[in-house]
Amino acid sequence: MPSLLYRLGRCAFRHRRRVLALWLAAIAAVVGCMVAFGGPGKLDDTFAIPGSQSQQALDRMKSDFPASSGTSAQVVFTAPAGQKVTDPADLAAIRTALAAAKSAPQVAKVIDPVAAQTVSADGSTAVAQVQYEVTPSQLASGSLNALKGSVAVAAQHQPGMDVQVGGAAFGSGPSKSGGSDLIGVGIAVIILALTFGSLLTAGLPLLSAIAGVVTAIAGVLSLTGVTAISSTAQSLALMIGLAVGIDYALFIVSRHRAALARGTSPQESAALAVGTAGSAVVFAGLTVVIAMAGLSVVGIPYLTVMGLSAAAAVLIAVLVATTLLPALLGFAGSRLAPRPGSRAMRREQAVAEAPSGAAAAAGRPANGGERWFRLVTRRPLLTLLAVLIGVGALAWPAHSLRLALPDNGTAPAGSSQRLAYDQVSKEFGPGFNGPLLVLADTGHSTDPTAAADHIATAIRALPDVSAVAHPVLNAGTHTALIQVVPASAPSDQATKTLVSTIRANAPALQQQTGATIGVTGSTAVGIDVSAKLDAAMIPFAAVVVGLSLLLLLLVFRSLVVPVKAAVGFLLSVAATLGAVVAVFQLGHFGTLIGVDRAGPVSSFLPIILLAVLFGLAMDYEVFLVSRQREAYVHTGQPLAAVHSGGRHSARVVTAAALIMIAVFAAFLTTDSQMLKQIAFALAAGVLLDAFVIRMTFVPAVLALTGHAAWWLPGPLAQLLPNLDIEGEGLPQPHQESPPELTLVKSGTQ
Repeated sequence: MPSLLYRLGRCAFRHRRRVLALWLAAIAAVVGCMVAFGGPGKLDDTFAIPGSQSQQALDRMKSDFPASSGTSAQVVFTAPAGQKVTDPADLAAIRTALAAAKSAPQVAKVIDPVAAQTVSADGSTAVAQVQYEVTPSQLASGSLNALKGSVAVAAQHQPGMDVQVGGAAFGSGPSKSGGSDLIGVGIAVIILALTFGSLLTAGLPLLSAIAGVVTAIAGVLSLTGVTAISSTAQSLALMIGLAVGIDYALFIVSRHRAALARGTSPQESAALAVGTAGSAVVFAGLTVVIAMAGLSVVGIPYLTVMGLSAAAAVLIAVLVATTLLPALLGFAGSRLAPRPGSRAMRREQAVAEAPSGAAAAAGRPANGGERWFRLVTRRPLLTLLAVLIGVGALAWPAHSLRLALPDNGTAPAGSSQRLAYDQVSKEFGPGFNGPLLVLADTGHSTDPTAAADHIATAIRALPDVSAVAHPVLNAGTHTALIQVVPASAPSDQATKTLVSTIRANAPALQQQTGATIGVTGSTAVGIDVSAKLDAAMIPFAAVVVGLSLLLLLLVFRSLVVPVKAAVGFLLSVAATLGAVVAVFQLGHFGTLIGVDRAGPVSSFLPIILLAVLFGLAMDYEVFLVSRQREAYVHTGQPLAAVHSGGRHSARVVTAAALIMIAVFAAFLTTDSQMLKQIAFALAAGVLLDAFVIRMTFVPAVLALTGHAAWWLPGPLAQLLPNLDIEGEGLPQPHQESPPELTLVKSGTQ
């Protein structure tokens, strides 16, 4: 692979105008497709599990009870102090508002709160249901705002009356990143400028990353006219594509600049950078692509689209880094070389002059990376103990992890849906915000009405049931719809238990009435999604860990390195999940990132964290350990090889990790609870994995194991291919450098 990438980098450098033109044409074509066939307005945030009981019942409701098959909104009326909603003036204002709501766009049915008996015991609050025949994502962009405007007339007719609109229709609102990407880009520019000491050099990784992100996001959005793409999938692709795009370009530009500092010609330097650092980029990128694409095996379309969108963004980032970036390096030419006598030139020459990591022994000062690696390997056993204690403390809260889909209970404070959710919980109980729908097929019952009543009575007697509405019958299809209000909140374990109990009692009810039942509704769908993800977690983690072992075994031809990397990865995941639980579920320090109410962790987060962090962990593992292996092969000194990895790679890996953390952390400003949790988890995961695991735990393990870290049994060594990820087989610079492009060398090579 290094030889192929070497030739690709050289070709892109030589034909830079043609390569740039092709990329610009590709970007224009993808953007044109987005404008013609898709766009942000067609994003679909619907949760569904094809084949699940909740989805099957929901699909049938579309024909049997169309007004109840879509989403719904709640209009919460609170009377002025000292009055009741049933007072003539208040009731007249409410009915005027509901009459206006019936004419709002896409509204299928409005249920009067007095007729439905959804008036609080003290008469202070009434809740009207507004039903739609479409899912939340199928609502037109202005439908909910039109509903809010129409019911506002109640407050106008009755001064002091509070009117809030919420409900499930607001629960799957789009995940908007706002200006998060611009914040991340701004911080990345600062880090790149500090790393290279040159705005021109800092601009190249940024320019190539933006080209990749624009291509990826436009490509994802162009598919919205063909398949369902969620706003979270778009945001995740943007977040990951921008982070890895900058990081991958950073690794290649850093290697290119180091070669320029040694006097290598720009063309040869670019080819070698793509052949060496580019090999690690391709390997790391493919691991992320495989892991993200592997999310499709879970069988949840929402998650599949998220995984494939992120995988596409990473794949494009790899293509940009190995083709467009060397072309841009060609346009920059020798201007990227550090100025003679500059701090950047002295740093690059100092690193180049100590390939074995023995800087101190040769009288040369060690850089910051080598000093840190020497510190953590001075007493490696103590370092390992400190890491395990710290990671264990962070991971401890993860034992109380609760998973659920986000609802309006964690919506932004002060929003209409949050105020409505809180008022309904206060006056009617938390379960009223997430009622269950039981669809009964009475086609084989001798008396369908009696069968439906019997089912309602049986459910009413179950624990954790607050109320059961009178069955609504459809004589033409022989079905009945029964609304069940749990006593607990939609995300509580008691509600999950209630759903399981109703389903477990289905055979007995069928024997007694001849009717079959299915439990559905947004709460049941969320419970089924969480259960599906829970079941997939351990198998997916086993596949990811197994894949890491296999890939690192092939790359480093060692037994200790893959096992150490897999253990470190699991430590990173555990500590990150613990941090997420502490902040979002237990409420510690949540206000610092805009979390005003603790709640369960998003069901999608753990499996997304596994997939993304796996690829990023392998990224830093390869860039650090490949330099250590290279030094060990040349010197045969295991401890000096570990120090060499710090000297050559720690600075670049630190910059790459900080950029990725900044990009992820910038998305904490979003209002979407799910996206906020993902951003926090990825930022914390990269922080822990890069600095605690890869730059502390890993060198300590390698120092403890010594020569054994690089040992591979002979028979296995003969079976495994030699991937040459370090590019040892590539030509030396002086063998291929064209004389007319060679720079004047300012130091020893």
